Amino acid sequence: MKSLGRHVIVELWGCQNIDSLQAVEEAIRDAVAATNATLRDLQVFPWEPYNGVSGIAILSESHLSIHTWPELGYAAVDVFTCGEHTNPEAAIPVLRERFRPQRMEVMQVSRGMIVD
Repeated sequence: MKSLGRHVIVELWGCQNIDSLQAVEEAIRDAVAATNATLRDLQVFPWEPYNGVSGIAILSESHLSIHTWPELGYAAVDVFTCGEHTNPEAAIPVLRERFRPQRMEVMQVSRGMIVD
């Protein structure tokens, strides 16, 4: 079966730099580039009172989002891409390098399964 897209869900625990708007934005930009997707828009927002950060990249091929909980050392990441030319899994080494998690869990979901 063929799918319309691939969705990679990444759970990061024991992270560094997840309270920084700049660090999250740079991680998103680098992760998007690694996936070979096309960035359309990028928004990054702080959240109080815990200095959390949420960032969303709108891609021609779908989206990449990061939500952080610095008080827990936790970041939740979604990388959803469509098209043969993209590789959402390529974002994983970027996330590992940028946030230095002590533990990482990765789930992959095929979206829009097409039955021939």
